[in-house]
Amino acid sequence: MGEFTGKTVIVTGAALGMGRAAAIAFANAGANVTLADINRKAAEEAVAEIKRGRKGKGLFVEADVSKSDACARVVKETVQAFGGVNVLFNNVGIQPPSSYKPAHELSEEDWDRIIAVNLKSRFLMAKYAIPEMKKRGGGVIINNASVQGVQSMRGVSAYAASKGGDLSLTRQLALDYAADNIRVLAVCPGAMDTPMVRATFPKGSNLKKQLEKTGKLHPLGRIGQAEDVANAVLFLASEKASFMTGSYLAVDGGLLALGAWAGGPGSDVEVNVPPMAAKRAKR
Repeated sequence: MGEFTGKTVIVTGAALGMGRAAAIAFANAGANVTLADINRKAAEEAVAEIKRGRKGKGLFVEADVSKSDACARVVKETVQAFGGVNVLFNNVGIQPPSSYKPAHELSEEDWDRIIAVNLKSRFLMAKYAIPEMKKRGGGVIINNASVQGVQSMRGVSAYAASKGGDLSLTRQLALDYAADNIRVLAVCPGAMDTPMVRATFPKGSNLKKQLEKTGKLHPLGRIGQAEDVANAVLFLASEKASFMTGSYLAVDGGLLALGAWAGGPGSDVEVNVPPMAAKRAKR
């Protein structure tokens, strides 16, 4: 019997990266997991991997969770398949390389899309999942924020705003639903070896060298892995963290402790900013 046997978990952005790692980890711990994503092929591959593990069950729901009707459908299909909702991991996030630019050069469309996916989706998924959690006497919501929600870097106004919003929303929901036995927490990853981070590397560059270079910016000397975040998420969702709510857990290799990691005054460090975008942002 796994630690989450009999529990039902929803993971958004579950097809790749941190979401996929968390979905598979929850299933390996016995949970029934709904994988919400727009990437059908990758999500179905993740469900197949869960099935091969023969522990928890996986359900793919194709959904753009920046939209209200899609979030309602994710929760509805989860309840229909598994009977309820115990844990929600609001993981989905985007940081398009084209958005690395000063705020006055950022299009309104890019701003709206990043805020909708990275922040509004947290509100919408919580809106529909919380009533189901109440029916079960409680639950856990975990929002995937970022070190950039605590210390920002140059040229990422929309992303930083969305991640700061994730942390503020986490605190607010934690207060509003503590009496319902619903804990709300966040994780703040540093640079992780995920498709989103790899997309920021210059085209044609040596991938191994780029990963090593990014890793060396962290005090622990390596880039993070999706499984590092999955491990933290499962801990926060477990009874081991039963007295934790309203706070965040940094999974960052020491970046926040370093302080000047994001290229602030007196620092030449830039984390995951394409070279041309970094130059524009410094003008």
